[in-house]
Amino acid sequence: MATVKSDIEIAREAKMKPIMEVGKALGIPEKDLIPYGHTKAKVHLDYINTLSSKKDGKLILVTAISPTPAGEGKTTTTVGLGDGLNRIGKKAMVCLREPSLGPCFGMKGGAAGGGYAQIVPMEDINLHFTGDFHAITSAHNLLSAMIDNHIYWGNELGIDTRRVTWRRVMDMNDRALREIVCSLGGVANGYPREAGFDITVASEIMAILCLSTSIEDLERRIGQIVIGAKRDKGQILAKDIKAPGAMTVLLKDALMPNLVQTLENNPAFVHGGPFANIAHGCNSVMATKAGLKLADYVVTEAGFGADLGAEKFFDIKCRKAGLTPAATVIVATIRALKMHGGVAKEELKKENTEALKKGMVNLGRHIENMKKFGVPIAVAINHFVTDTDADIEVIRSFCKEHGVEAFKCTHWAEGGKGTEALAKHVAELADRSSVQFKPIYGEDMPLWEKIKTIAREIYRADDIVADKSVRDQLRSYESQGYGKFPICMAKTQYSFSTDPNLKGAPINHIVPIREVRLSAGAEFIVVVCGDIMTMPGLPKAPSAEVIGLDAKGQIAGLF
Repeated sequence: MATVKSDIEIAREAKMKPIMEVGKALGIPEKDLIPYGHTKAKVHLDYINTLSSKKDGKLILVTAISPTPAGEGKTTTTVGLGDGLNRIGKKAMVCLREPSLGPCFGMKGGAAGGGYAQIVPMEDINLHFTGDFHAITSAHNLLSAMIDNHIYWGNELGIDTRRVTWRRVMDMNDRALREIVCSLGGVANGYPREAGFDITVASEIMAILCLSTSIEDLERRIGQIVIGAKRDKGQILAKDIKAPGAMTVLLKDALMPNLVQTLENNPAFVHGGPFANIAHGCNSVMATKAGLKLADYVVTEAGFGADLGAEKFFDIKCRKAGLTPAATVIVATIRALKMHGGVAKEELKKENTEALKKGMVNLGRHIENMKKFGVPIAVAINHFVTDTDADIEVIRSFCKEHGVEAFKCTHWAEGGKGTEALAKHVAELADRSSVQFKPIYGEDMPLWEKIKTIAREIYRADDIVADKSVRDQLRSYESQGYGKFPICMAKTQYSFSTDPNLKGAPINHIVPIREVRLSAGAEFIVVVCGDIMTMPGLPKAPSAEVIGLDAKGQIAGLF
């Protein structure tokens, strides 16, 4: 029996093209690529600015059913579909998020695809890459330092230290830093106050970078950040602290999209990386818009299930960036659907048609939800060797009843060859002129009603509940001119509800709103539901325990 190669073994055998050749195939002049070694490069903003007159290609979103420990393979399918489109003669590229170090050393592992549907160099991408996350962390914490420094040197602006809302960040899971007291140790260290850390991917700077359309827009948005309030509750902005200029300097290179390639040498932008359960879960607008000018089809993904990533992709990214998606692909696996049907992980290798049928309600809910946005839908069945033909047929029949086609995809084992049928269908969907895309709520709707609309229409909740202080805060945001902002829900990814143990498609539940946060620079309102944390913790046995260098000096245990 042939030995199955691991993702990292496959990646290390890849015959990568020099990144200048990958850029040349897209029409990018060598002088406009800033190489980071031989296999990755940034695309200069001056060149991107010259693309505005070019016609846009078709934007294809890849999303998924609600995630389970069985895995769905959304990134793998995104890469596989991009390769499949190129294989059938289309000019296509993929646009993905950059992985966070937190999950890599926690429990999720790498995020560069898998099998023969990967982006490379995967080790670089999953670790420090081109330094974007470090730049974001530094810019964010520079603002933190400048706030405390301003308070230390006399507090001319009259910042109320009890009302400083700007926290610090780091790109690692560390629950001990969620709530801290800073400036201890005496007068020389400043005025003690409560503070805390979020993970970098939850930083407003990450969201701002991913939604900015130019260096000027980046600096403008940074200036709008609300960092706290005065004793009279008047707002203090980042520009009041005189921070935007220096922060923009730290971010000027990070704003440039990163160009890499797939195992089949097709181009890929990997840029930005907000989480979808605590942020908006999409790669950068800069990369997506540049991709649409450089290719006829751009395949991108949104984090976690469609109730989180896709909803935010449509209601935040597409709305704010003026993007019109041409097709949506929902990724499902038979294993994950059986888990939604009540099967334990250790029993997933056994055929269980009844559990599969029971778990199909999760896929059905996501199909129904995505139809509300007016974008054509296809379903990708990410194939595992334990899948049976009978199981595949159950999904196909179910999807046909819902008016969509489902395709068995073997990209993990076969690369682009395994998605040819899906690619042909998706290209046909994208080329139709019948798309009538619309967000799920209007921008003039009150903030409370926007939250309720998402909860009812997407989560199928009966209602939302919150303390009076939360509702008062939302009304205050509206009075301050933020009422037109979209909503960024921070919620567990494992269920339509706020209870991660409720699989399938729960109804008759209530969504509790614990707090709301204003992201004035990113231009959305973060709504924290249930027990979601903006600084995750490591599991009992984190991946970091088995990561190291082997006898050859190569990384082991990361993938």
